Amino acid sequence: MATTQPATDAREIVEPSSEDTEFVFFSGKGGVGKSTVSCATATWLADNDYNTLLVTTDPAPNLSDIFGQEIGHEVTDIDGIDNLSAIEIDPDAAADEYRQETIEPMRELLDDEQIKAVEEQLNSPCVEEIAAFDNFVDFMDSPEYDVVVFDTAPTGHTIRLMELPSDWNAELEKGGSTCIGPAASMEERKKDYERAIDTLQDSEKTSFAFVGKPEDSSVDEIQRSASDLGELGIESQLLIINGYLPESVCEDPFFDGKREDEQAVIERAASEFDVDAMETYPLQPGEIAGLDLLADVGGVLYDGDEATVDVGSATNVAKAESVDIESLVDPDAVAEKLQPVDGETRYLFFTGKGGVGKSTIAATSATKLAEAGYETLVVTTDPAAHLEDIFGEPVGYDPTSVSQANLDAARIDQEQALEEYREQVLNHVTEMYENKEDTQIDVDAAIANVEEELESPCAEEMAALEKFVAYFDEDSYDIVVFDTAPTGHTLRLLELPSDWKGFMDLGSLTKGAAPAKGDQYDNVIETMQNPDKSSFAFVMYPEYTPMMEAHRAAEDLKDQVGIETSFVVANYLLPEEYGNNAFFANRRAQQQQYLGEIKERFETPMMLAPLRQDEPIGLDELSAFGDQVTGLDALNEQVTEMPQQ
Repeated sequence: MATTQPATDAREIVEPSSEDTEFVFFSGKGGVGKSTVSCATATWLADNDYNTLLVTTDPAPNLSDIFGQEIGHEVTDIDGIDNLSAIEIDPDAAADEYRQETIEPMRELLDDEQIKAVEEQLNSPCVEEIAAFDNFVDFMDSPEYDVVVFDTAPTGHTIRLMELPSDWNAELEKGGSTCIGPAASMEERKKDYERAIDTLQDSEKTSFAFVGKPEDSSVDEIQRSASDLGELGIESQLLIINGYLPESVCEDPFFDGKREDEQAVIERAASEFDVDAMETYPLQPGEIAGLDLLADVGGVLYDGDEATVDVGSATNVAKAESVDIESLVDPDAVAEKLQPVDGETRYLFFTGKGGVGKSTIAATSATKLAEAGYETLVVTTDPAAHLEDIFGEPVGYDPTSVSQANLDAARIDQEQALEEYREQVLNHVTEMYENKEDTQIDVDAAIANVEEELESPCAEEMAALEKFVAYFDEDSYDIVVFDTAPTGHTLRLLELPSDWKGFMDLGSLTKGAAPAKGDQYDNVIETMQNPDKSSFAFVMYPEYTPMMEAHRAAEDLKDQVGIETSFVVANYLLPEEYGNNAFFANRRAQQQQYLGEIKERFETPMMLAPLRQDEPIGLDELSAFGDQVTGLDALNEQVTEMPQQ
């Protein structure tokens, strides 16, 4: 298809225009092809005689797979391509290095108890983002390269963390502390961070590109992220829609209809998205790896070539040993994870990256549970909040009935929750200091510091968590379904020290903001850790990056918070009855391979959900879809056999 070209072309955006090092950032959710596009861009630049470095901070890096060689945590020359080097930054190693660099200078200044408190605070999940940014900063000072390509750009969330606190020179004993550690420890890097943010905001030095799929939800996510960055003075210049169905393979009404929907999304993105250039690349029969396919991607995006899609015969993926899907699933085991035990309320958490269909899965599960006779509430904390689009009915801030017996729905409004949280915390801080006689404390300065902390993106997470916690007091429901569970990142904010020699941090403020709040949080986490009361499910589609990102998040929940994954949801499985050609034979075989790997990695029951021509809208369609989903299809049968408590 012809690509859309608004004001300029993609080549002008990624190609260096001066003698100074230039930076190209690719952003996008897991599984949209961001790494592929980054690798293809870096390869294209190197082939055009630019000395190029490719850097990924993706927690599920696959540069080694794409290039067919080991890369790892050190800068490595890419075989067969002059002028190209790459590095896969290990986020865990980077965070450990950052913690050590922060703590070492303090060891001569603080006693053992204080050092322990600093170490505890540096276990904040925000530190991992700062450590990744630290690595960005290091590579943004690389004059030996003409261009540095970053696979996985810093988010608005990360950049906003870097703006805390504005008073970088706050002395340690006077309380300069944030969710990213003591302010004094940041002073040494202050100028480096400020210079890096200035570079990000300079469109002559930096190009910012988004990669997405031809789906409305993907474009919606990109628009929100671009708006967030725009508020921080960072301009989005390039949009790449990746993975549209090639016309030549859509030989039946099902896939022809899917293709029409994708083309409508591409047209919508071209008309709505404010970027200098937009390009598209088609879905291939297998994963993109090897220099030939990378050259094809680069040629399409930057030279205007026609894409090569070889659909004549099945590839090696399709010839691999087929996985028997039936052997992987146990509908009854999934159904058990969905239902209450001994009359206790069951809490179901569906989590996963944007665009994997978790809202649809959550709404479908809630619908089938209500049909089975359970009083059910479904709550979304998703900022996209399209639960009401799925139900086809209004969903408000407070639980309201959906037009089905036993089913209510609610939406946590981020802005309203944040405003309530700000008021709660500031009232607490004012009360905490108004009767203090300690002359060393500047109360106005302390409150100003807290107000600044409340601009942190961590405050938004804590505010959503406040509302989230309130739903654990709902004893009128048999089941509460959460669309978008709190991540390990959010839950770990609660583990920040609650009393650290007068230091401020969001964890301590929140824990002290209401009577027994700390105990309430402890009870909620204990409930989430109890498999008889709570089930955490990761939603993904069966491809490498979504699988690895979900696995990493699941390991984080287990290691850091003690929450085990109860089951996984593999969504968008290609139907057998459509797409009878080699292209879809390859795609199905690839999905089967990853289903086997998902089963091995997670060792939990699997809920399987098929790809539909249209997303289910309304209760009738949700119910019909639920009959096709593993576990939900067994629900009524289990309820009949096992009377409710």
